[in-house]
Amino acid sequence: MSDAFAGFPHQGFDFLRHLAANNNKPWFEANRRGYDEGLLGPARLFVVAMGMALSEFAPGIHAEPRVSGSIFRIHRDIRFSRDKRPYKTHFDMWFWQGDRHSRDCPGYFLRLTPDAVVVGAGRHAFDKATLEVYRMAAADERRGAALEQALATVRAAGAEVGGAHYKRVPRGFAADHPRADLLRYNALHAWIEEPLPSEVHSAEFVDFCCERFWKVSPVQRWILDLYDW
Repeated sequence: MSDAFAGFPHQGFDFLRHLAANNNKPWFEANRRGYDEGLLGPARLFVVAMGMALSEFAPGIHAEPRVSGSIFRIHRDIRFSRDKRPYKTHFDMWFWQGDRHSRDCPGYFLRLTPDAVVVGAGRHAFDKATLEVYRMAAADERRGAALEQALATVRAAGAEVGGAHYKRVPRGFAADHPRADLLRYNALHAWIEEPLPSEVHSAEFVDFCCERFWKVSPVQRWILDLYDW
């Protein structure tokens, strides 16, 4: 196998499609080659190439070409879930920015499904300490205005924004605060979802993703500033 990323083969997406209809360990083990050769192997090469590309505008990016590094496990955590299907039917990758544990940093994420690609940035959950800093920043006149500008920029680029959670503005902030909607967030992320492109099967997929990561990077940069506030 070449040490340069050359795309994800059709084999990997066929595997995910069939896994959705055969989500059990015997089928997975019998067809594991589709996962290993169609997804995991190419992903290791992709992570290296994507890390180099992201470093052009995301200093300190972490791109670790291993499972539980930048490659998410395909096994689901079913210990506390009513849904006992053992495997995810999508394939996720994660590139985090910062010196903390990967779960405690904002980053760039990528999801592949048989029919679509999702490219995004940010954090899907704030820990308690970061949530408090986020709220103070969102309420601050200067930093709050910068957040609104970042969100306007990514939306203008075609991205969606997520993170809204609470029904009410948290205690300590006016219910009619000009950014009351943002104070109800407990996370902040932006993403672009598109039909699976032909580039996914070639080395051009790195540039495809990099262009979209750049479009959502204003949200990433705003979150990074929280850690220095």
